[in-house]
Amino acid sequence: MDVHLIDGTYELFRYFYAVPAAADASGQEVGAVRGVLGSVLSMIERGATHIGVATDHVVESFRNDLFPGYKTSEGVPPELLSQFPILEEALEAMGVVVWPMVYYEADDALASAAGKAAQDGRVRQVLICTPDKDLSQCVVGRRVVQLDRRRDILRDEAGVVVKFGVKPHSIPDYLAVVGDSADGFPGVAGWGAKAAALTLSQYPHLEDIPKDWREWHPSIRKARPLSEALFNVWHDALLFRTLATLRQDVPVFDSVDDLRWQGPRATFEKYCGRLKSPELLDRASAAGRKQ
Repeated sequence: MDVHLIDGTYELFRYFYAVPAAADASGQEVGAVRGVLGSVLSMIERGATHIGVATDHVVESFRNDLFPGYKTSEGVPPELLSQFPILEEALEAMGVVVWPMVYYEADDALASAAGKAAQDGRVRQVLICTPDKDLSQCVVGRRVVQLDRRRDILRDEAGVVVKFGVKPHSIPDYLAVVGDSADGFPGVAGWGAKAAALTLSQYPHLEDIPKDWREWHPSIRKARPLSEALFNVWHDALLFRTLATLRQDVPVFDSVDDLRWQGPRATFEKYCGRLKSPELLDRASAAGRKQ
């Protein structure tokens, strides 16, 4: 079996900006919810059997306590934020397992689910459905891969190296020095993507980098300024790596069998009525009959 793990936060953002606005009978915006439901259904119609969706029920997480500049919900349109609980409830009614995150982030749930699913010998491949670079740290060979569904790009471990210049286990270190504007931490001044890839391809983790720049690999031509920049803010770099490191201990499921889609629940009809999308009910019912 294959396991599909979907970044519901990314999908909701994507459809919010990609589809026309649409309101339910009470005036609540639901256009993005309809888009995500249709997208997940299309995966099921193409053969996906074991599915889990992670969402950021609350944008803020434990990482905000670690670093005050970490991303918040500030600036996110309320019409978008208000659709998260609707999406979570509608997906559950459609029969899909959902992990709404409050203390952790959706990425942590995806990382935890990927690691657990990969331990099951019956699983052929785990597909983490998101382009988010954070999740690249979870890629393992061709068994745990990253799928950008919008651009139809499948990235295995070799693909991570091609894109970032480092192996998956070095991605948190890479992000620590390069920074991540989406998550709100700046990285280390003077460290760009090329310098980070060149350095971390030789020294996989920050602790592996020699403190004396004269001991650095000769291929790293800017060793001295890079070394000075890094070790002058060493504790900040370690903090940024902590922010970039996804948790693997989020409670997600007991068995991969829990992720098997078995058709919509009886309550899904109510949600399709609210969304003014009877076709979603027809599609889900038809797909359920094939299970």
